[in-house]
Amino acid sequence: MNFDEGEVIASLRETLERFVEKEMPRSAAQDWDARNHFPRDVHRKLADIGVLGLTIPEAYGGFGRDIVATMVVIEELSRRSLAVSVPYIMAACYAGMNIEECGTEAQKRELLPRIVAGDLLFAYGLTEPDAGADLASIKTRAERDGDILRINGAKRFCSGAGIADYVYTLVRTGPAEDRHRNLSFVLIPPDAPGVTITKIESMGMKGAPTTDTSFDNVEVPIANLVGGEAAWNKGWPMLVGPGLDVEKLEVAAIGIGIARAALDDAWAYALERRQFGKHIADFQSIQHKLADMKTQIHAARLTLYHAAWLANERRPCSVETSMAKLFATEVAKAAALECQTILGAYGYVKDFDAERYVRDALLMPIIGGSSAVQRNNIFKLANARR
Repeated sequence: MNFDEGEVIASLRETLERFVEKEMPRSAAQDWDARNHFPRDVHRKLADIGVLGLTIPEAYGGFGRDIVATMVVIEELSRRSLAVSVPYIMAACYAGMNIEECGTEAQKRELLPRIVAGDLLFAYGLTEPDAGADLASIKTRAERDGDILRINGAKRFCSGAGIADYVYTLVRTGPAEDRHRNLSFVLIPPDAPGVTITKIESMGMKGAPTTDTSFDNVEVPIANLVGGEAAWNKGWPMLVGPGLDVEKLEVAAIGIGIARAALDDAWAYALERRQFGKHIADFQSIQHKLADMKTQIHAARLTLYHAAWLANERRPCSVETSMAKLFATEVAKAAALECQTILGAYGYVKDFDAERYVRDALLMPIIGGSSAVQRNNIFKLANARR
């Protein structure tokens, strides 16, 4: 059993570290957070180093599907700013993986090269005011009229809709009582007539603002039905297939990036801050806090990358991805709060990044399936394996 990341992943991490220091300085990250701003120019530079092609087959300009490498990118970008890492996910994962897995050949030829070039983002239109974890109860409907789909309904917590090129929208295409058997996915341009996007102010995850997104007789061509006409009423398998497992890993990777940043800042501060004639790192209580943070983060990374490897090998991994999501995001929350504790009052003011880590980390156990949902998944799925 070999736990070395290998030369390719090590080189990728080094490339990303240089990219972050050059293109994502701390001052820029603080500015993006303060303005809730998506730095599109930085996103396009990710295309220059090739990382937007890590979920795209070579036939469409990418490097082939590599879930482990994709998680590395998310982790390293998230150490500095979610204003860059979340749009990366919107491109490489929401757009790239879903179209690669579920799209028609025509959709792949049209959309996948644009993702590699840094020119295409998807927002997820899943959650609704009355449907969160229970997505089979959504009410947003699409009705067919010849070669036109007409959509009516509303999505809540539709993060990034205002910066996306399409909202990857789960719609009901049959009787509500059929639940899982009458769902489909439609690509809806946010600037289409009848689409209304209202920003929701939130604590963290700035740069891809979350929104309420409503559809009032929005019309799109049948060509925007993901998977083509053969995929009508086939949306549930698209939702709960490999894409859902990888979504859990995406959030886990964000959490680990935040946690590592929090640990780095807390460690550096402890070695610099002096009280009672010595550095606070000389106090055993601080040493134990840092040791616990480092241990928890190490365990979370092992859990994440084991699950990512299983997903990349297309092995059954729903239990492992739920464990990774649950553990990594709870570790992120604990690490961010511990960093704030070590910095004391400095951890509470906006001049220090610790305050942002807390705001961002508190979201991680909620999005992508809450910690309670992951615990349910782990028990039910693990029980079924017995």
